[in-house]
Amino acid sequence: MSQKAPRLFRGDDEMSLDGKVILITGGTGSFGRKFVELTLKNYSPKKIIVFSRDEFKQSEMATGGFDHECMRYFIGDVRDKDRLCRALDGVDYVVHAAALKQIPACEYNPIEAVKTNVLGAANLIDAAIERNVKKVLAISTDKAVAPVNLYGATKLCSDKLFVAGNSYSGVHLTRFSVVRYGNVIGSRGSVIPLFMKMAASGALPVTDARMTRFWLTLDQGVSFVLKSLERMEGGEIFVPKIPSMNILDLAEALAPGCPTNIVGIRPGEKLHEALILGDDARCTVEHEDSFVILSGMKKGLVDNYLAKNGGTLCEEGFRYSSETNSQWLSAPELRNLLQLDGEQPGQIDKH
Repeated sequence: MSQKAPRLFRGDDEMSLDGKVILITGGTGSFGRKFVELTLKNYSPKKIIVFSRDEFKQSEMATGGFDHECMRYFIGDVRDKDRLCRALDGVDYVVHAAALKQIPACEYNPIEAVKTNVLGAANLIDAAIERNVKKVLAISTDKAVAPVNLYGATKLCSDKLFVAGNSYSGVHLTRFSVVRYGNVIGSRGSVIPLFMKMAASGALPVTDARMTRFWLTLDQGVSFVLKSLERMEGGEIFVPKIPSMNILDLAEALAPGCPTNIVGIRPGEKLHEALILGDDARCTVEHEDSFVILSGMKKGLVDNYLAKNGGTLCEEGFRYSSETNSQWLSAPELRNLLQLDGEQPGQIDKH
């Protein structure tokens, strides 16, 4: 019998994923597949349920190596609360990754984005409470901070719904929290595969030479989610400390020496992204590897958190933005990350 890999993170036995039933919405995406992979590698869950709309992608996943005896594939849509209630029967933990994420598609189909990203979140909150789910952790994005496009606006609304969900779970005691991070290297829709493909044409389209973004790998993102799932008590927004990168350095890393064409910032796009704004600083606690934004709805919440978990309260007006970040990813470091597909999970580089 093969031996389990070492634990990603150590927590209380009560917080372990061993023997638990875990459901992930949008589970056939790049995040969902990596989440299942690392969960099976590091824990012994009783059941992992992939909840998504596309039966073909579920079939591809099941026949492409994700055929562990604990795997279940459940066709459904977060827009359908009844289907969610059925899927959540007996579930302990939920990771919510289902969303409409393509910015142009959301701009052109705004009602569809609202139905999935906002109403779908509301459906999941209600269904999780009704089914006595212990924990729900939603995946968010830096686009939700001071949003300038509909995708970001719907994710901001979703974040607010999940944080507020803790206030009306009542006797059911279902806890809701959020993980928020930046661009994921290797995810679908990332600019990285686009640049690698277009390098063959002889030039890369760059929106603005000053543009910066937060970056992390899929392994790092999933590992941080697993850690946050173990740490969460309800109402937190977890933000990892991750490096920034300039768009020209990104282009140089992917296609050294390739010329660039400045095409201008597209509608709904920012020059820089932020993960924490100054107005959130008064309820944000800094840890060695992360920040935790606490809901300001309850008096004394920050003091109680600090007494129990430690950390340092951020200074008034603190802002965590990609252009003022203290950690930067160089072109050689990015090339190294792209080559290390099998990097050790749970390790977030601090460059």
